[in-house]
Amino acid sequence: MQKKSKYNVAVIGAGVVGIEMLRVLKQRNFPVDELRVFARTGRDISVDGETYSVKPISPEGFEGIDIALFAGTEGEKGAAVTYAAEAVKRGAVVIDNGADFRMDPKVPLVVPEVNAGDVKSHKGIIANPNCSTIQMVVALNPIHKKFGIKRIIVTTLQASSGAGKGAVEQLREEVSLIARGGFDNIHVNAQNKSMPQQLAYNVFPHIGSFVEGDYTNEEWKLVKETHKIMHAPKIKISATTVRVPVRTGHSESVYLETEKPVTPKKARDILKKSPGVIVIDDPKNNLYPMPKDAEGKDETFVGRIRQDAFDKKGLWLWVVADNLRKGAATNAVQIAECLIK
Repeated sequence: MQKKSKYNVAVIGAGVVGIEMLRVLKQRNFPVDELRVFARTGRDISVDGETYSVKPISPEGFEGIDIALFAGTEGEKGAAVTYAAEAVKRGAVVIDNGADFRMDPKVPLVVPEVNAGDVKSHKGIIANPNCSTIQMVVALNPIHKKFGIKRIIVTTLQASSGAGKGAVEQLREEVSLIARGGFDNIHVNAQNKSMPQQLAYNVFPHIGSFVEGDYTNEEWKLVKETHKIMHAPKIKISATTVRVPVRTGHSESVYLETEKPVTPKKARDILKKSPGVIVIDDPKNNLYPMPKDAEGKDETFVGRIRQDAFDKKGLWLWVVADNLRKGAATNAVQIAECLIK
C-alpha cells in the first residue's frame, strides 16, 4: 500500500459491528481522509451524536478507496463475497470481518498481537477472525511461545450481540415479558426470534449450525482459526460454544495442557507483560474479569489463573473481551493500522 498521511476508508455494513467500526476509527484517531459507509439500502445513521450518510453499496462506490472494512455477518454469506473482488480491483485492501475468506490459504487471518507479520502476505484481502477465537489466542499465544501448548479445551459463554441486533432485541423483549407476566411461553410470545431458544433466564449450547462430529461450525472455528493464526496446527483443540443472556462481552473457560510445566505465577507474569492483555486475578477479593466490565474496552481480560490440581502441565484461565470491539471492530481497525505501517 502506498504510504499516505491520510487514507480513504469505506465501512460496509451499518449494523452493530459496522457502527462499532465507525466508533473505533474515530476513537483510535485512524488517519481518515474520506469516509464512506455502504449498506444494502441508503439512510442516515447516528453514532455518538454524529450523523453518517449510508449509501447503497455498488462496485463503483469503491473507486478511490484505500481500505475497505467489511462488517460481515456470521452464519451467512457476507457482502464481501459479492464486493471484495470489486474493491480490490479498484485498488482497495479489504479487511473482512465475515467468515467467508478466513480459511482460504491465500488470505492471511490476523490478530495483530499474535501474527501481525502475516499482514505482509496479503493479496488484497485480509480476514478478521471469529470473535471468540480472537480473545482466546490473545491470551494463549504468550503462554504458547514460552511453554508450548499441546491441548486446549474451551467452553465459551457468548453474548447476544454476537448474533446481531435482532438477538439483542430478543433478549430485551424476553426479559420485559418475564417482568410483566412470568415465565410461560416466553419464546413463543416474543416477536423477536433471532435465536432458536429462549435466551432470557436461560443458556443453550447451540451457536451456529451442527456439522462434522456433532460440533457446531462455531466450535470448529475455534479449532481451525487458532491453528492458522498461531501457526500451530498440532495443538489439539476441543470446544463447546454456549449462548448466554448477556448483552455484550464473551467469556471463556479455557483449559490448556503445556509441553513444559507452568505455574500460575509464571503465567500471570507473562500475561501482565503481553500486548492487549489485562490480568485481573484476585478471586479472594472477588476480582476477576466479567463481561459487564469489558464492554466498551479493547483489551482481553484474563483471570482465575490456576493449576490443574493433578497435572503440573495443566492450567485454567478465564478470558473475557468485548465481542463487538476486540472481537470484531477493533481488531479490524488494528489490522488496518498494521497495514499502513
